[in-house]
Amino acid sequence: MSEALGTNGLVLNEPLLWERGKKGRRAFSMPAADVPPNPLPAELTGEGPDFPDLGEIEVVRHYTRLSTWNFGVDTGLYPLGSCTMKYNPKINEKLAGVPGFAAAHPLLPTALSQGALQLMHDLERFLSEITGLDAVTLQPAAGAHGELTGMLIVHAYHRSRGRQRTKILIPDTAHGTNPASAALCGYAPVPVPSGPDGVILPETVAALMDDETAGIMITNPNTLGLFEENMPEIARIVHSRGGLVYGDGANMNAVLGMVRPGSIGVDILHLNLHKTFSTPHGGGGPGAGPVAVRKDLSRFLPSPRIVERNGVYALSADFPESVGRVVAYHGHFGVLLRAYAYILSMGPDGLKEASRFAVLSANYIRERLKDVLHPAFDRPCMHECVFTDRNQQASGVTTLEMAKRLIDHGYHPPTIYFPLVVHGAIMIEPTETETKEELDGFIEAFRSIVREAGENPQALREAPSRTKVKRLDETAAARNPCLAG
Repeated sequence: MSEALGTNGLVLNEPLLWERGKKGRRAFSMPAADVPPNPLPAELTGEGPDFPDLGEIEVVRHYTRLSTWNFGVDTGLYPLGSCTMKYNPKINEKLAGVPGFAAAHPLLPTALSQGALQLMHDLERFLSEITGLDAVTLQPAAGAHGELTGMLIVHAYHRSRGRQRTKILIPDTAHGTNPASAALCGYAPVPVPSGPDGVILPETVAALMDDETAGIMITNPNTLGLFEENMPEIARIVHSRGGLVYGDGANMNAVLGMVRPGSIGVDILHLNLHKTFSTPHGGGGPGAGPVAVRKDLSRFLPSPRIVERNGVYALSADFPESVGRVVAYHGHFGVLLRAYAYILSMGPDGLKEASRFAVLSANYIRERLKDVLHPAFDRPCMHECVFTDRNQQASGVTTLEMAKRLIDHGYHPPTIYFPLVVHGAIMIEPTETETKEELDGFIEAFRSIVREAGENPQALREAPSRTKVKRLDETAAARNPCLAG
């Protein structure tokens, strides 16, 4: 495709609902009431915001016009690094809507929940096989919630050994929620600097690991998009000092079928089903962050747990050392169902192929852009590649300005200024679901922006120019948000 995706197009204004409508309009007709009227209490009918009166066509047009302002994975490439915003098969959405699952009430008795319980039981088994760990809980409702659950298990483990510890090692290439999850469990985060090649060095861990350190939280592949190749030796060092290795598995989409974390020393691992196993995510959820553990840690997993006896599935709370329930009922069941459908439809070979294409796509972008954008590290990457704005510093053009210009070309910007260890970071994750043609269009758009940065940098400082809303004062918006509505 030679023509750019970005265009001025037909962009309609849309006022607030309170600015539309007129008293007396209705979007539907209420049926005649068969009970006597019951007016609202006086305290609820005084001064305050009123609801607008709107006709059906006004309501439909309002939300349809708002929808045209949105951009998502069904619109185009969404290359946010560290987020895995990939297209997900619609068949999994359809299966998640099967009435027997979608309409099941969480308080149904066990006898009427056998299908749902067996699905979760089997999903735990699938995730155990994928991760190389022995037991899984599906309760955590998101990735950071999985981290917190993992840290509760670390805390319970050390308590069971008669001596609690006070610190946790966290590499500078870990996901940003790791320190918070550790701190919530009473651990002081200890930063671990990465080495010159962007990975953690065993000697650095050895120097920091002591009898007060509960373990290490390590993201692999890390947020630089690099595989932590020293993982077995790091795990040996941590274990030799009585610590545990927590694996942040949010980037598992790069290594499915290639690496089983349990085989390289990981003791506890969370997965992001909404990043790796087919649930669309963004805007706050929903998600799921199952946690897998080695056999001797399974006694600490949240309860109730799913057990099977003679072909009958049930939830059991008979686990006295459990950290307890971490979510109401059993998490986001619809997300679990999508992951179950995705794993079954892909199979072992399909999951492996997905990871291969994710890594191939990222390295393709890296190779095609490395002559115009400065790579953070001169080595192959995994599922995401990281550049800097070093090559554009002479013209005064920043990462932010190039990202804003991408919008004019019809592409959602990648993650910028993260990871924090890279100055002016540009973090691109194309995922396995994009075609070569789509990747080529994105690459050409970025190359065009780099040329423009050298020839007409002022144009980038005014970008985006084709959007409904132009350059915002993001600092003022963050400090003085408008919450009226």
